[in-house]
Amino acid sequence: MRIWMAASENGALRGGKVGGIGDVLRDLPLALAEKGHEVAVFTPAYGAFHRIRGGERVGSIRLEFAGRRRVAALYRLPVKSSVTHYVIEHSLMTVGHAGRIYHDDGPDNPFATDASRFAFFSAAMAAWVEQSPAPPDVLHLHDWHTSLVLFLRRFADGLKRLKRTRCVFTIHNLAYQGIRPLAGHRSSLEAWFPDIPCRKKAVADSRYPDCINLMAIAVRLADKVNTVSAGYMKEILEPSDPERGFIGGEGLERDLREAESSGRLIGILNGCTYPGPAGRRPGWSRLLGAIARERHLFRNQAEARQALGCLPGRRPSSVLISIGRVTDQKSALFLQEVERGRTALEAILAQTPRDFVFIMLGSGDSAMEAQFEAISQQFGHFLFLRGYSESLPDQLYAAGDLFLMPSSFEPCGISQMLAMRAGQPCVVHAVGGLRDTVVGGKTGFRFRGRTPLAQARQFVRTVAGALEVKRADPERWRAICQSAAAERFTWEASAENYLVKLYAN
Repeated sequence: MRIWMAASENGALRGGKVGGIGDVLRDLPLALAEKGHEVAVFTPAYGAFHRIRGGERVGSIRLEFAGRRRVAALYRLPVKSSVTHYVIEHSLMTVGHAGRIYHDDGPDNPFATDASRFAFFSAAMAAWVEQSPAPPDVLHLHDWHTSLVLFLRRFADGLKRLKRTRCVFTIHNLAYQGIRPLAGHRSSLEAWFPDIPCRKKAVADSRYPDCINLMAIAVRLADKVNTVSAGYMKEILEPSDPERGFIGGEGLERDLREAESSGRLIGILNGCTYPGPAGRRPGWSRLLGAIARERHLFRNQAEARQALGCLPGRRPSSVLISIGRVTDQKSALFLQEVERGRTALEAILAQTPRDFVFIMLGSGDSAMEAQFEAISQQFGHFLFLRGYSESLPDQLYAAGDLFLMPSSFEPCGISQMLAMRAGQPCVVHAVGGLRDTVVGGKTGFRFRGRTPLAQARQFVRTVAGALEVKRADPERWRAICQSAAAERFTWEASAENYLVKLYAN
């Protein structure tokens, strides 16, 4: 089978990954190729990736976009892999510095720049299906960035090859939907494709009838739709209810229920790579040295010395770890107030035993970052490392005793799999993919609650309970660590599910 994948990210390229989409586009294609299929991955070049040494221009893509004829360049990249990696280059997909994948327009004009960039990318992908000497059997589209391929398949004249091609769509995160005006703006459906007639009802957002919802378009028009865990698929069939701390369909539940009732919506759990037995846990001094070398995680040397100087010179009894984006999804429960102005994070840090250290690595929302930094000033045994690192996460996974992942919702999650792979049990909110991968009391610890306050309080209690198991029942703790390390969520199993449940007619 010839399978093409189109996405905004590709973790197989250095600098090509921002989040979980990049992980999937690095690992899933390899698993499919290992089963004997011919797989190619396409992403925008963003003005940078086509310049990778050894990249070769292999084609020109002719297309209509925004009322003009355009020509985009197709490059094949020299990635040593059984998968072929391509990037599409055109100035319309480069904004700001070269290599920048996403652009934030702010709340007054959400998705405007990115929607136009990815509309062009979608038009180029649709055109290349028609022009390629070897078109795909399956075109696998990822998240809202590629959904307009499906719009073109349905409503554009011509595109005979694309209309015959099986098109499937993966929802990685329903929180980002790409909502833009139908008309009257430079970043609108009418501006991108002024000559393509379509029924407004078929493309309009159910809540905002003068807008197009790019995620909804894909849910309505794809041959099959999948989420990245079965648990998340069930949750998004119900409307969100923030008052009780439930994140569900985010306004798309009606479209999703229609897809589910027609047999087009399924959940397939993402996988994880397992390169071999876990290595020796890094020594405490070695870990502190590795952190100190990541100078970009601190404002200056003085801040680094002060923060690291507050940590003990020898390994504490327990090392707690959290790695992830600082966003409402990942961090809100850490900062939820639980009592008398104290957040859940502060309550955890104030708990006994005090002989533990909590290391958090991540960046994102500046207001949340400021809160974490303020708490780190108050509690010397909490180290907040603001930023991203290529090498440090592996050492943190290997060095930690307990991983904290209190996501408000989680389509799949990879951090919990990586922690478990290293034999580090996790405390997780029992939602989405976290519920599907962590078994409470056996491979980790789970909490839930009917409101954000109840969830945060249960989070605090569950962390305390996990630390008490480690202190008072070493044999049980050892069994939980071993069970976590023995779990396997393989890309081979995921790929087989994609082939049988998504790609097959």
